[in-house]
Amino acid sequence: MKSATTDQAIAQRLKHHLKALKGPRDPFLASGRHQLAQHYIRAELGTWGEVTSQKFESRGQDYFNWQTNLEGKQARLAPFLVGAHYDTVPGSPGADDNASGVAVMLTLVELLSKTQPKRSVHFVAFDLEEYGLVGSQACAEQWRSQNKPIHLMLSLEMLGYFTDDVRSQQYPLDMLATIYPSTGNFIALIGNATTIPKMRRLKQHIKTAGAPCQWLPVVNRGKQIPPTRYSDHAPFWDKGYAALMVTDTAHLRNPHYHKASDTIETLNIERMAQITQGLATYLSEA
Repeated sequence: MKSATTDQAIAQRLKHHLKALKGPRDPFLASGRHQLAQHYIRAELGTWGEVTSQKFESRGQDYFNWQTNLEGKQARLAPFLVGAHYDTVPGSPGADDNASGVAVMLTLVELLSKTQPKRSVHFVAFDLEEYGLVGSQACAEQWRSQNKPIHLMLSLEMLGYFTDDVRSQQYPLDMLATIYPSTGNFIALIGNATTIPKMRRLKQHIKTAGAPCQWLPVVNRGKQIPPTRYSDHAPFWDKGYAALMVTDTAHLRNPHYHKASDTIETLNIERMAQITQGLATYLSEA
């Protein structure tokens, strides 16, 4: 059973990462902060394992995904792949989008390195998500070209904005508003049909850690509901992998989305710590 001390320790690690990543990280108009974010991610990942890069080209320039692997107790099993993008749109400090996802990912590496998970877990920091999911597309294509299995891909996409205000949660379809809560205080899991048993299990881990959680399965790679494809899991859906997005639902809730006001002060770090704990226990045991 988790303790308040555990949540506090995780919250402190999240705050540390968020502060290190703060500021616009657009690769074209904020290249300095973008490079600093890469150096920080490489250093943090390198604390817990060997860091490798995947180079890909876009607009005539080279860009990089940064990754490390924690070997599981049963390394023969298909691994998890956990990813989060580190770039931002121009002019936004991107605390929720997506320093929150990177902070959770880096904290997960640290937590799981101390317990050794059942399955191996590959952690990947993606670049150029904001420019068409370019980094995650390169990653998915590489895994598929090598015919490598993935037990489940998790895209950590905006994990920090929560509110108890009534009617604060919007949905891309009116029908969904009749099924799901109107208050934006939960974390959402959005996965393709093959992930349903995994989503149900992950939801229980997150709820046990203290965070409200909802899940939505989609068919046909989410093409009937385009916003369900707005993150780095979509290229993995397109390559036939089981993948899901863990998200606070972005623009459907957060009024600071893609704005200069997307700052650390708007985030609920205590709730982020609960989500991190739930993800850690799931990744460790599944």
